[in-house]
Amino acid sequence: MKIAVTLLMFLVLFLPNVLAQEYMQWGLPDGAVARIGKGGVSRMRISPDMAQVAIVSAIGIWFYDTATGQEIALLTGHTDWVWSVAFSPYGTMVATGTGNNVYLWDIKTGEQKQEFTGHTESVYSLAFSLDGTTLASGSRDKTVRLWDAVTGQHKGTLTGHTDFVYKVAFSPDGTRVASGDGDNTVRLWDAVTGENKGTLTEDMGSVASLAFSPDGRLLAAGGSDDRVCLWIVMTGRRKWMLNGHTRHSIISLAFSPDGSTLATGDSDNTVRLLNADTGENKGVLTGHANSVKSVAFSPDGQTLVSGSKDSVYLWDGKKVKRKWTLTGHTGEIDSVAFSPDGQTLASAGEYDNTVRLWDIKTGEQKQVFTGHTRSIPSLVFSPDGMTLAGGSRDKTARLWDVKTGELKWTLTGHPDRVFDVAFSPDGTMLATACWNETVWLWDVKTGEQKRTFTGHRGRITSVAFSPDGTTLACGGTGRVYLWDVKTGAQKRVFTERHAGAAGVAFSPDGTTLGSGGLDYVYLLDVKTGEQKHVLAGHTDSVKGVAFSPDGMMLASESHDDTVRLWDVKTGEQKRVFTGDRHGVTGMAFSPDGKTVASSSYNGTILLWKVD
Repeated sequence: MKIAVTLLMFLVLFLPNVLAQEYMQWGLPDGAVARIGKGGVSRMRISPDMAQVAIVSAIGIWFYDTATGQEIALLTGHTDWVWSVAFSPYGTMVATGTGNNVYLWDIKTGEQKQEFTGHTESVYSLAFSLDGTTLASGSRDKTVRLWDAVTGQHKGTLTGHTDFVYKVAFSPDGTRVASGDGDNTVRLWDAVTGENKGTLTEDMGSVASLAFSPDGRLLAAGGSDDRVCLWIVMTGRRKWMLNGHTRHSIISLAFSPDGSTLATGDSDNTVRLLNADTGENKGVLTGHANSVKSVAFSPDGQTLVSGSKDSVYLWDGKKVKRKWTLTGHTGEIDSVAFSPDGQTLASAGEYDNTVRLWDIKTGEQKQVFTGHTRSIPSLVFSPDGMTLAGGSRDKTARLWDVKTGELKWTLTGHPDRVFDVAFSPDGTMLATACWNETVWLWDVKTGEQKRTFTGHRGRITSVAFSPDGTTLACGGTGRVYLWDVKTGAQKRVFTERHAGAAGVAFSPDGTTLGSGGLDYVYLLDVKTGEQKHVLAGHTDSVKGVAFSPDGMMLASESHDDTVRLWDVKTGEQKRVFTGDRHGVTGMAFSPDGKTVASSSYNGTILLWKVD
């Protein structure tokens, strides 16, 4: 069996400028032409020779050259979440834990060398022995299994844990295996006989990280309640326990090669350097915007790598300075929007509450806007492309200057979450759809509220201006309302089943209204209120709709993880874009109508070609 893999080491080394954005085409689903963003970081490992860093993201495993920060390869093909990854001692093989199984891959060829089966639940942790002959796997099924990494033979099952096994680690001499579970317990095992050699317990919560010192004398464990504990392996005596981090789990641990320093990564977004002998704090590395899920030292101790959901940093081990940053990794994306010139995409983070601007051609991140304190389910550019607006669950809408990144206005007063925002065609007004059954109208120049539309029965999740700017459509649970923008008078109410609209959109000529209801899409005559077409094909509720700039096509996004294209005149389904099993969170046509962008919870944006 072959895994989908792109290996461009030779070309990356000799043609770095030409292939700087080649990774945007790696491992794409059928029909997609490019990917922006690389997915959130869940695991990170450094190869023993320090030549590569493996980053486990929601779309696959990325490999980077540690000297340049250049992408080397993307391994895709897993059909389930990758919970764990480990390099073989010589860096030629990588093991992955996905679902209940463990796989061994040849990094150079992408060939699957072994499949290890036997666990009955997810495999949370993997570790190779120093000689590379044995692989240990820790699982949610409360067991540790030992495998012959060469033949694939099952060598033994270590039982006794009373909770999920989150971490496993080999001692440097290969004689011991340590395993940590969710019940404050670390167990030591004889790697050959499987005999339990000792149990270490402390009040530290679930064991989220484990590491042996290079000489094998010490074992460090990080717990889910902010504590790091260090034991003397031979006696089982605790050497010290430290409360240093400020929030939740110590997610990752790593000893420096000389054993003098212990690096810890935590959900307080920091890396702390501790004196391994005393536990004394030697320094704090900051800069990550999310929990630090992985830390690792290079074999020479000169470099420290730290990875969070949206960034990977390489630090100079002596100067404690950041050397370079791997960009493009983001957490879950909640919404997406094209700039009017089609050169920029805006995306909103589901959990980091940021808005990022991406260059559509290079995939490079151009700008980051901050300020919102909760997720941002809607984004829209002003017609002139100079302003970006975002609506948030923090009950505000914010407007940023696209060129400078400066915050222009924070629109406050909404009694509930803002689910959608829309600029008027002339860019002078912004409409905000509030969860409390109201729509607010704002003056973009002054930031003042001009009008509130009330009377909607049900929560409002979508809003759209007609092309001439005279009518405002509001969709939500139960009904779609049309309002006169100038007078505030109600013009029409669509009360049929189709009007339960998670998304509404006007056609470019203003004669047709697109509306998503349950698992159908409806095309409605704005003037008469008559139903033109019922578009059937989605297998789950429709989240949003958008017309192509020429009005010939309608795109719809759904909880069935697809984006579908429909012929507006005939109602015929023309295309189905699939391949994102992590859910579609946003969708937009490019200004020229040739491309559809879809965002996902996996932290990426896919670009699809419209034929």
